Amino acid sequence: MTRYNLSDWALRHRSFVLYLMALCAVAGVLSFLDLGRDEDPPFTIKTMVVKAVWPGATVDDTVKQVTDRIEKKLEETPSLDYLNSYTTAGESVIMVTLKDTTPPSAVPDIWYQVRKKTGDIAHTLPSGVQGPFFNDEFGDTFGVIYAFTADGFTPRELRDYAETVRAALLRLPDVGKIELIGTQDEQITVAFSTRKLAALGVTQKDVMDALSQQNAVVPSGVIDTGAEKILIRVSGGFTSDTDVADITLRANGRFFRLADVADIRRGYADPPQPSYRVNGHPAIGLALAMVKGGDNLRLGDNIKRKMAELERDRPVGIDVVQVANQPEVVRASVHGFVKSLEEAVAIVLAVSFLSLGLRAGTVVALSIPLVLAATFVGMSLFGIDLHRVSLGSLIIALGLLVDDAMITIEMMVKKQEEGMPLRQAATFAYTSTAFPMLTGTLVTMIGFVPVGFARSASGEYCFSLFAVIAISLLISWGVAVLFSPLIGVALLPDKPPAHAESGVARGISVWFRAFVTLCLRRRWQVIGGTGLLFVLSLAGATQLEHQFFPPSDRPELLVNLSLPHASSIRATEVAVRQLEKRLADDPDVASFAVNVGSGAVRFYLPLDVQLDHDYFAQAVVVAKTVDLRDGLAARLQEQMLKDFPDAVVRASPLELGPPVGWPLKYRISGADPQRVRQAAYDLAAVLGANASVRSVNFDWNEPVKTVQVRIDQNKARLLGVTSQDLAQALYATFSGVTMTELRDQIYLIPVDARSPEGERRDLATLRRLQIPVGDGRSIPLAELATIDYGFEQPIIWRRQRLPTLTVQADVVPGALAATIVGELAPRVDSFAKTLPAGYAIATGGTVEESAKGQDSVNAVMPVMVLLMLTVLMIQLQSFQRLILVVSVAPLGAIGVVGALLPTHTPMGFVALLGCVALIGMIVRNSVILIDQIERNVADGMERWDAVVEAACHRLRPILLTASAAILAMIPISSEGFWGPMAFAIMGGLVVATVLTLVFLPAAYVAWFRIPVPDGPR
Repeated sequence: MTRYNLSDWALRHRSFVLYLMALCAVAGVLSFLDLGRDEDPPFTIKTMVVKAVWPGATVDDTVKQVTDRIEKKLEETPSLDYLNSYTTAGESVIMVTLKDTTPPSAVPDIWYQVRKKTGDIAHTLPSGVQGPFFNDEFGDTFGVIYAFTADGFTPRELRDYAETVRAALLRLPDVGKIELIGTQDEQITVAFSTRKLAALGVTQKDVMDALSQQNAVVPSGVIDTGAEKILIRVSGGFTSDTDVADITLRANGRFFRLADVADIRRGYADPPQPSYRVNGHPAIGLALAMVKGGDNLRLGDNIKRKMAELERDRPVGIDVVQVANQPEVVRASVHGFVKSLEEAVAIVLAVSFLSLGLRAGTVVALSIPLVLAATFVGMSLFGIDLHRVSLGSLIIALGLLVDDAMITIEMMVKKQEEGMPLRQAATFAYTSTAFPMLTGTLVTMIGFVPVGFARSASGEYCFSLFAVIAISLLISWGVAVLFSPLIGVALLPDKPPAHAESGVARGISVWFRAFVTLCLRRRWQVIGGTGLLFVLSLAGATQLEHQFFPPSDRPELLVNLSLPHASSIRATEVAVRQLEKRLADDPDVASFAVNVGSGAVRFYLPLDVQLDHDYFAQAVVVAKTVDLRDGLAARLQEQMLKDFPDAVVRASPLELGPPVGWPLKYRISGADPQRVRQAAYDLAAVLGANASVRSVNFDWNEPVKTVQVRIDQNKARLLGVTSQDLAQALYATFSGVTMTELRDQIYLIPVDARSPEGERRDLATLRRLQIPVGDGRSIPLAELATIDYGFEQPIIWRRQRLPTLTVQADVVPGALAATIVGELAPRVDSFAKTLPAGYAIATGGTVEESAKGQDSVNAVMPVMVLLMLTVLMIQLQSFQRLILVVSVAPLGAIGVVGALLPTHTPMGFVALLGCVALIGMIVRNSVILIDQIERNVADGMERWDAVVEAACHRLRPILLTASAAILAMIPISSEGFWGPMAFAIMGGLVVATVLTLVFLPAAYVAWFRIPVPDGPR
């Protein structure tokens, strides 16, 4: 660093450096304006859904013949973490989850492999299987949702208007995808009585053939005249339900209209499809997802303008309500963080001006916008948007990026005070501090390496913390050695005013010199006392609460309502209306939207998206303020437990970080579903005995009623009837069978044949059902079969091809899942030992996800240590000095525990990242102090005096840089997401700064066995 002086070069090329400063400022402003805005950082949802349907199959047959076959093949998937599946009668749904260590760039190719491998075994699946089908678009976030309600319009007319709006919005820039929520498909029902058809000698097949043949779309030829081609068209296609009613049937030599033997109605899907309700009214939702890398604020403005244009053509009676508005959330979030950034800048500037004076403080102040501007350019180049993590990273970086500029200017001022000319002082600052500053900068940056290279969903979520801080720190060093000396030469006086240290400053200097000398004389007491505090902090660390990620600071609540698994979607609708009455009467509720038969779409990236089930409903309830949210959640939880005693209910705030769902989860796996279920019941009793656990439930366990039709096969063959004939007749009677489709504009409307509603809902219809046996005759089903009743498992969940039942639960307000899992661990471990061989319990939920995040950070720690030691060794060139510098790093735990424990701040994943990053910050100051000691020794000082003078000399710069870093954390210390990290860093830096100035000199004297000088020094 002495061979080529960058500061001297900058002073000799003043015009060019000024040009670079102006260019940096302009480019930074343009980059800031162009950066994308989002609420949360992007992370890859590494789950894909594979679905296959086998109509008519039992649960057991579907598991063995479909689910198991597909799972065997999918076990070959690269980077597979686990397979999770559920199987119902005739339906197999498999979730393919990749390892957290899978690079996001590799995920699309792996999903291609999943499609390819599943396609390779499709021919081995039983005949009649439909699919497999694939869904790998779980990561799409629909941040803007509009709800359309209607008064005096049919659902079809409302859908037509929603489709018109959808088409208009799809043409906007930044709009990636739009989906409609809660639409009910139209359906034409041909309800016929099996007894009436049998009396006329008409079979269901006759009706189906007549409809499908008349409505068929088949080519009718082209006439080529030689000069032109003329298309031939044949009439007969259905254009309305009247055409269906007017179709003519022939039986026993007679003709009659279909309407004469059947009730034909045009309506909507029956049973209903998953629906959407807003503020107690049926609605159709329109959900918009932004393109990758888009700007949420620009998207929101464009949508707002387009919706205002469409408002002119909106029919009277159709109302539009905006249910989700992520652009406004992002705008408020960015505004809040910018305000925090401004506060942090003000704090840092105050530290600079108060400690360095007006002119020197101005030099540091001017370095801040230059570093931030260049950082925005770097963020733009690396594709980092403004969001929760990157904005918080800027605030954390702010307290660090002024360190180098402070050290440079402080050195210039000090050398001026010693009589050195201003220009020479500027170049001397580079010679004496540039390499130690670079080492400190690199060490601080390396402290964030585990954050940037943690291969997990949590690490991916927090990656921009490392990226932004690394960019800003490297740039801050460049600004300190290039721009700050030039600004300092321009602003500082050529000859400093006569130095007259204030009485307070002089008193502090005298007191600190005496204190350091005392600590050196009693070095073993200092070292022993520090060691004792460290041991006490380790003991205190065991008392810290642990948390994965804190809840979101948004006012929304997720209210889950899960009825018994045999419940129909109509029963769920009844329960939802009861819940809506509660919500409508609650004074703390601003609005609410309910998905019936499904979960909410991903309107928020970390949302734990639920699959479609008839027995399930999810409400998104918006509290009037964030402060009212938790009280509202507790009140709703209590009310729902009373209103729905047979249901599983949960009211919870939105999550931050990778989605978890129920905080407590225990998975029990084994070969026999019945034994798994019994073990789950026993484990649920263990959980329920803990006073901090509530709402213990299972993801499956309830058998459903079945009707078994046992056919006399000999009699059936004698009559020419097969099991297939009987199953098709039953399906057409009770569920309905699609005969053809009516083509109506952009819709295909199925024409379904089924029995009248009265017959469909009556079990007695089974015995009276007329089965055609040929020659126009029919006989009751009771003459061919007996009817039995029983129970069977409606759904079976599997994990890694083993039946797996999850016992899940919530914790009482104020309790943390990790703490409760620790309390339950002895009893759960004892219970696990009682299970038969081949059966196991695994802990899931918050603890499992947190462990993944921590393991991913721990895996990179050796790399961080190696890089840090290498950089330190290059600077220190001594194993002994290296050991001394590193010895201070773990002592930051004293301050971390001292800050977190009294304030009851949990040690979460973000706080863990702060502790890891704290290592680099602590080592940075230690390096600078050790370097100063060695410089003093090289200048001819006695080692004892060199240590004392180095501590006194570095007192002001170390206190300045530490104060800036600590105080800059204050604006984000109250944030739910950043608060734990801020407390950890603030506490750790306070203690580490004191120890750097006290413990490190004492350790240095003890290590090198420097004797205590005789007499006062």
